[in-house]
Amino acid sequence: MKAGIIGATGYTGVELVKIILKHEKLALSVITSESYAGSKFSEIYPALQGMCDMVLEENNLETVSQKADVFFLCLPHKAAMETANILYNKGKIVIDLSADFRINDKGLYEATYGVEHTASELLKKAVYGQAEIFTEQIKKTTLIAGAGCYPTSIITPLYPLLENNIIDDNQFIIADSKSGVSGAGRKPTLTNIFCEANEDLKPYGIFSHRHNAEIDHILSRAKNNTHVIFTPHLLPVNRGILSTIYIKTHKDKNEIEKAIKSKYSGRFFVRMRDDIPAIRYVAHTNFIDIAVFKKDDTAIIVTAIDNLLKGASAQAVQCYNIQQNIDEKTGLI
Repeated sequence: MKAGIIGATGYTGVELVKIILKHEKLALSVITSESYAGSKFSEIYPALQGMCDMVLEENNLETVSQKADVFFLCLPHKAAMETANILYNKGKIVIDLSADFRINDKGLYEATYGVEHTASELLKKAVYGQAEIFTEQIKKTTLIAGAGCYPTSIITPLYPLLENNIIDDNQFIIADSKSGVSGAGRKPTLTNIFCEANEDLKPYGIFSHRHNAEIDHILSRAKNNTHVIFTPHLLPVNRGILSTIYIKTHKDKNEIEKAIKSKYSGRFFVRMRDDIPAIRYVAHTNFIDIAVFKKDDTAIIVTAIDNLLKGASAQAVQCYNIQQNIDEKTGLI
């Protein structure tokens, strides 16, 4: 199947290029960029010289839409919704890596992102792209809303615990998460330039990070009115997310682990660990590592993912594989 990437020169775009180049069932047929149109991709990313020398095109959707069957959108929120709407209505498979279709409540989306959702008729058709949780729904859709990176690290272990009533207070779950600088994207800002981020660690978006609404929205499908107290931190590494999650539960460690293992039985990319997960064990992979620790009535769950892969591009391809009913590992190991 022919694949296109809209907005291919950002960090998630280049990861998609590398994955698709080794994917047995996908052929990269078109890549776009408003900033670098007319340039070869390998001029932007010289490491891929000889592997991807395709010329980047402008985002002219009338022309571009004729060149691929499935489109991966690596665009900012607001920009993605219009592109997705056009491509979806042309009968294309659309996998959107932005936030535009993750929250299927129009009012909540607009309150969270501060913009009007101009393709709201598609919100109920989009399936949230957490591959291991919404597998059956992904098989039946052609519009996938790629799960957020922080949400993937938090939702994955908590969803089965909420489904099985293992968490005593679903209104008071604490998630302390730390992300590498690539989570802020490729465009330089005062926050993510080297001298500002290096040798430092600080929280941001306290009580206001947009992913909090996404986390609560999805987890409330497992148990109504779930709320997570979520605090992200900027970690001075290139990539990766480490989340430390605190819950109150009367269940023992074995019961907690059993619920998670049962939910993800046979799912290659979910790994339970006895030791403490670390970013270096998952970097450049599509794995999520999960470990559970318990003392008295408090359980601590630690997860680690690569924010650009399991948190974005690789999970997007995993969802494509599921949608096409092929081995979900294709192109990802």
